[in-house]
Amino acid sequence: MIIMTIRTQVRPEHAAEVESAVAGFFAALRREELAGIRYTSCRLADGVTYLTLLELADGVENPLPTLPEFAVFQDGIRRWAAAPPVAERWTVVGRYAG
Repeated sequence: MIIMTIRTQVRPEHAAEVESAVAGFFAALRREELAGIRYTSCRLADGVTYLTLLELADGVENPLPTLPEFAVFQDGIRRWAAAPPVAERWTVVGRYAG
């Protein structure tokens, strides 16, 4: 399993555009019903920092770059971000789901 987080801080005047782009992107994810992927987007309490969690099952190639809505979202982030996004890959050393 691959787990990544992406932390992005946007300029306050673009927060509404980010929210709209996220909604469009999630509509595409639901439409495509992609298997082997979990994608979560969260806004932190400061209102301008977003944390994304991407999980890919073993053997699954990241399907996001194939979605036109993802390209639109990525292009928007380049314009809206206050600083470059920070991506980190995680290694799971233990997990529990009840």
